[in-house]
Amino acid sequence: MPEFNIHALPLLAGQLALSPLPGRTRHYAADLPRLLAWRPDLVITLCEAHELERKGAGTLGEDLAAAGISWRHFPIRDFTAPAEDAGWRALSGEALAILQGGGKVLVHCFGGCGRSGMAALRLMIEAGEPAEAALPRLRAVRPCAVETASQMTWAEAT
Repeated sequence: MPEFNIHALPLLAGQLALSPLPGRTRHYAADLPRLLAWRPDLVITLCEAHELERKGAGTLGEDLAAAGISWRHFPIRDFTAPAEDAGWRALSGEALAILQGGGKVLVHCFGGCGRSGMAALRLMIEAGEPAEAALPRLRAVRPCAVETASQMTWAEAT
């Protein structure tokens, strides 16, 4: 089975990373230590609750809190983009402040591609990187990042 991988790139003074859901291809208990070892300051979960439960990751928020890691659940239906007023601005402000301070932010969805790539690209653009430079840089570390036209539109709508 494939290992749980974290795909990181520098952003501002910190590191931004994408990953699949811990437990997606192996057991949650096998993947969680790898996530914790990366030592993120903030984990943003884009999966819906039923996706977390289906893979045994329903305690992710509590497990991260126990390790002193901030967790934000920002559920987005697979292959879609969030509504523009869904609360992203506050969440991205928190993530960008962590990155500006040299911290680490991990964004994940189920597969670590579409929704994660969309959110990571949006953070890169909000940090001041031109979209035409950000997307190739993101896809250099995660080639499947951003899967649909609606995800690309949302990512670029800063």
